[in-house]
Formats: sequence, C-alpha cells, structure tokens
Amino acid sequence: MPDHVHIIMTAHPKFSPANIVKIFKGITAKKLFEQHPEIKSNLWNGHLWNPSYYVGTCGDTTADVVQMYIETQKVK
Repeated sequence: MPDHVHIIMTAHPKFSPANIVKIFKGITAKKLFEQHPEIKSNLWNGHLWNPSYYVGTCGDTTADVVQMYIETQKVK
C-alpha cells in the first residue's frame, strides 16, 4: 500500500517491539536522507516516519498466511 509499510520478522524475546521499531525507523530515515537529502524539505517538519506503529504476533500461523493477509490488504 502506498502510505504504509508491512514488515514480517522474527526477533529474540529480549528485544522489545518498541525498540525494534525505533531502530528500524531511525536507520531507514538516516540512510534515505543521506542518499536523497532533497526529500527532507518535502516532509512534514522533516520527519520520514509517523511516530505511531502497530505490532501483532502470529503465534502458530505460518509466514505464508501472514504474507497472504498483507497482500490482500491492497484490494480492501
């Protein structure tokens, strides 16, 4: 979808979802602004990411089922 990102990942339980998201957003924004500094002026207050996020767990669901869910979000 054009206005948000879905990420499927696994992580050790010692890493909190909040820290994972913070690191992901920080590194990706830094790298993108290094490669394309001109886009920073087109963003609201120069921020790439919205401060909010959603984290869900899959339990016994397979990655294929999650991938299919994400793909079907494009048509809803």
